[in-house]
Amino acid sequence: MTVDAAVSDGPRVAVIGVGARSVIALHVPQAYPGARLVATVDPSPRGRERSARIFPGVPVFDDVAGLLTAGRVDAAIVTAPDDTHADIAEQLLGAGVAVYLEKPLATTLADADRVLEAAVAARGVLYVGHNFRHAAVVRLMKQVIDRGEIGEVKTVWVRHFVGNGGDYYFKDWHADRSRTHTLLLQKASHDIDVVHYLSGGFTRRVVGMGDLMVYGDLADRRDRSDETMPDWFSFDNWPPRSATGLHPVIDVEDVSMMMMTLDNGVLASYQQCHFTPDYWRNYTVIGTEGRLENIGDTAGGRVQVWNRRRGWDVEGDLRYEIDGVASGHDDADRATLREFLEHAFLGRPTVVSPLAARAAVAAGALAADSLRDGSRPRDVPALSTPVVEYFSAPTPQ
Repeated sequence: MTVDAAVSDGPRVAVIGVGARSVIALHVPQAYPGARLVATVDPSPRGRERSARIFPGVPVFDDVAGLLTAGRVDAAIVTAPDDTHADIAEQLLGAGVAVYLEKPLATTLADADRVLEAAVAARGVLYVGHNFRHAAVVRLMKQVIDRGEIGEVKTVWVRHFVGNGGDYYFKDWHADRSRTHTLLLQKASHDIDVVHYLSGGFTRRVVGMGDLMVYGDLADRRDRSDETMPDWFSFDNWPPRSATGLHPVIDVEDVSMMMMTLDNGVLASYQQCHFTPDYWRNYTVIGTEGRLENIGDTAGGRVQVWNRRRGWDVEGDLRYEIDGVASGHDDADRATLREFLEHAFLGRPTVVSPLAARAAVAAGALAADSLRDGSRPRDVPALSTPVVEYFSAPTPQ
């Protein structure tokens, strides 16, 4: 089998890992003029069947080595399981392929640093898919902060109600910490990244606390390795203690909390629960002249600002409607893919950053280490100067 060698004016893109997130690659033709999907990679028979269904007519390979041998690929979108990210990214970067790596960057800080160092060694393009920076609610909050409506940011509080947590994270490999490490990476890395984005700093010290409070007690387990989340998801899967068909190994926490001290002095907190009835994120950002809070995180929700002294008042002083999609993050996915391709092939700057992606991994991974070690604080180790300098440049080197 070979990669299609037909003439193309734009980048030739492959997808590595044909799971639930691989559908973001459907945006490729619209994201960049002339770009096209030329191959997919998945080691499993069911994955190759999904590839034929989702990407009809696109060649599918068993592994990355086979893909690279078969023909030229300019860029790859890696949507394989988290614990495979580092090895796959290192292999692709070494072959000169521009890499879009789904968040999180890696499941350990050591692997995150290994990927960054591989990109520097190859002088390659590495982009981590922290698409939530492009979500309408985040863009709106950032605009409010940048306009100075709440003054200088001093603290950020995040509450994350993961109402779909049982279906999303406790029926497949996500529930196994040997694969995921922690849901403070798989799930919270979005929010940790947004905390850093809104605050203008990175976490330097973190403390974690958490427990496996509900799903670990449920006995109905089975191997779903030949399925993906859409095969079992339903809003009828409620209440949480009635869940069936959970992963045979469940040892990640279903409630997690962390506190962060950022390098610019901002204090932040994050709380995540996987058995709430509702599913959304609530940010509170407090500055020297006011605070903002989002009510809902998709179209139909709003961001409110309180900037006058008062007693209790649910309405606030300013209200901004959130636009974008009514659910999910399809608009953010499109924007993120466009940004990646324009960065890789036109040298345009990005809103997301590999340094920020590493900072999110550091905070989440070390928070998990803390919560599993009596909530003892962890300090984030510094990156090497060459890595910082490489990824601080505005365009690919």
